[in-house]
Amino acid sequence: MSEDIKVRIETLRKRPEFLAAARARRQPANAMLVQARERDDGSDTVRVGFTCSKKVGNAVARNRAKRRMREVARLTLPTKGVPGWDYVLIGRRDATAERPFELLIKDLEYALRKIHGPSK
Repeated sequence: MSEDIKVRIETLRKRPEFLAAARARRQPANAMLVQARERDDGSDTVRVGFTCSKKVGNAVARNRAKRRMREVARLTLPTKGVPGWDYVLIGRRDATAERPFELLIKDLEYALRKIHGPSK
């Protein structure tokens, strides 16, 4: 997880991919929940998906939260993501859309450190 290595990012699109991530590791952060799983396919790409339930709000609020999470992932995952892993970012009510953007980035970085840190 070197700071200067950049990896290619792809988007998760199919339901089974999201369900596989839901059965793997999860790490809550202030503004989002991050689910992550290692694919074991030898790929050098990072895949990421985004979701918000109706608890987050109406369609406008959910789309705003997902736009913000997409931008955070675009800025963070090329350097902090681990190749061969899938990540799903789940928005939280009253947090994802209103949290300052710099803190959203720190939330994702924190979750990635905890997910990939030493196991207890």
